[in-house]
This record gives sequence, structure tokens and C-alpha cells, in this order.
Amino acid sequence: MKSGEAPAPDKPMRSGFTTGACAAATAKGAAQLLLTGIAPQQAVISLPAGFDHAFELIEQRLDGMSASCATIKDGGDDPDATHQAKIVATVSWREEAGIELDGGIGVGRVTKPGLPVPVGEAAINPVPRRMITEAVSQVLEEHGAARGVRVVISVPAGEEIAKKTLNSRLGIIGGISILGTRGVVVPFSTSAYRASVVQAISVASASGCEEIVLTTGGSSEKYAMQMYSYLPEEAFIQMGDFVGFAVKHGKRLNMKKIILVGMPGKLSKVAQGVMMVHSKSASVDFGFLAGIARDAGASPELADAVAAANTASQVADLMTEAQCLKFFELLCGCACRHCLEHAEGGITVEMVLVTMKGQVLGKAVISG
Repeated sequence: MKSGEAPAPDKPMRSGFTTGACAAATAKGAAQLLLTGIAPQQAVISLPAGFDHAFELIEQRLDGMSASCATIKDGGDDPDATHQAKIVATVSWREEAGIELDGGIGVGRVTKPGLPVPVGEAAINPVPRRMITEAVSQVLEEHGAARGVRVVISVPAGEEIAKKTLNSRLGIIGGISILGTRGVVVPFSTSAYRASVVQAISVASASGCEEIVLTTGGSSEKYAMQMYSYLPEEAFIQMGDFVGFAVKHGKRLNMKKIILVGMPGKLSKVAQGVMMVHSKSASVDFGFLAGIARDAGASPELADAVAAANTASQVADLMTEAQCLKFFELLCGCACRHCLEHAEGGITVEMVLVTMKGQVLGKAVISG
């Protein structure tokens, strides 16, 4: 692989770069400007993904004892709120040896335990911290600098961008996090989403939560917050399609009860035993749903209609119209048992099935 080339994603989509990689590049550029007085047009850094990349630098400024550079984050084809954000690094001299790192405008500050950064510090994650420090150290060593420097990472639009994220719930206040473990953003990266789920459960655990509410998206979370209003905000976690993953990590982080709230399309798959409910991972088994309908006392005609349905929502409408509400209780019970089995027991699982408008169709609670 040539220097500056991102690895090709599995699909014909363009990979991009993390905020951490951008911060390291701008910090290196600003350090070069401070030491040489020459404004660099690029900064080449080594990424944890295993290759070098040259980042284009803009807005190079030298002002006495400090220098700054910026770059525009290119997230590739990943639907990231930070795509096209300006990442700025300012490097200034300090009398003490070594490198001091902090966050400026638009970089959040950690206010809750459970994150990989201590409370009170700028929300710059461990791998980006290491990347920034290594990039600046390289410049200082090349020029034989005896003094230390202070590096401040800023994101001018960071506070506004953070409103599109769950940062405030995680206790990251005032801006975005500087993230990334590989330096590269793979479009629609499942690993990034899984990492955010683990982070959210970690914050809930550190906040003293012993039960969490997992939802598949924003609408189901809104209804869940109304149903479980006694729980703190940290207890509500959007797991997306990663049901099994979230349940296992909930148990690993000592949750005693895990509540899942969602709609028929995805939770009916959990009842089948499917723990990754993306539409491409598994389809709804209408034969299975017809069997549940028969167990709930549905007529042969109704069970046949369920078997011939096109969507899980259609099945929910059929069962609601027929007033066969036991169907939903049985469905939730199946889902609870599969979650318990997936987590290898030791927890209580509650399942609540809701409509698109938030009406509760059925629920079940099983301990094991």
C-alpha cells in the first residue's frame, strides 16, 4: 500500500479519517511552523491502521510564541456528524520539558466517570492522545528542541456538532470528542457503533445504574423514557441492531436488569433468536410468527394470514384487530429467553413491544 492511500472498504465506498488523525496532523504541522517559521502545506502522519497519510493543512498562523494549523476532516462516505469539521491545533512553547495536551473551543470536557478519559480532562481519547504526542515529539526531536510545548486541539463548530451526538448524556460537555483507534473511518462502520454502545453502558455502570434500557432507535427510546421515567438519562442506550452485543456487555458491566424496548419489525427477530437484527442480517420468519399466533389461540384463518404477511407491522395489525393480545406477550417471552440464553443467564430481561405511535402491544419479564 502506498503512502497516503486509505485501504479500500469492502464496498465501493470511500474511507475517511478520524478526528484523532486530523488532530495529530494539525498538531504536527503547527509544531513544524513553530520551530521552523515555515508554513507547511501538508503533514504526513503514521496511522494505527498501518499506513501513512498526508493531510492538507490550511490557516497556518505563526504568532510569536505559538503557531496554529487546521485541516478539514474528511469522513469519506461515513454518515458522521464531524464530516467537514475544521480541526485546529495550536502549539506554544512552555518552559517545562515534555508535551502538555488539552482541548480548546469545541472539544468537550469529561464530567462523568466511565469513559476512557478521567473526569475533568478534555475528551481526547487515549489513541488520539498518543498519536498527537508522537507526531509532535517527532518534530521536537528532529529539530533538537530542548523546551517543551503545549498543544491545544480545537473544533470551532464542535459545540454545535455535539448537539447531534449523545455526548451530553455521556457527560461530555461543551463540544465533541476527539476519537479513533485506527485513524481511518470505514463507511457505515459497525465497529464504531459497537464501541459507542460499550461506552454508553460503561457510563451507565459508572453512574451507579443497575438496570439499563436498550432501544433500537430514537423513536423507541423516546417512548422508553416515558415508560421508565424513574431511571436516569444514562440508563437509556440506543443499541441499534446490535441486540446480542449490547445484552452481553450489559451483563459484563454488572447490570442486574436489562430492558429492551422496540417495535415489531426488529424485536420479532429477537424472538426468533436473531441477535443482530439488521435487515441484511436476517429476515422476519412469518412461519415462526404464525406458530406463535396459534399458541396464542388465533384461528387457523388468522394464523394463515400471519404466515402470508409481508411485514411484522402487518402481523401486529392483524393480531391487534383480532384482539389476540396474548400473541405479543408470547413474542416478548420468546425474545427474553433468547436474550437470557445469549447472555448465559445471571440477569433479568424485560421486553416491551411498542407501535410506531408508542402504544404498548405486550411485555414480558424473565429472570435466569
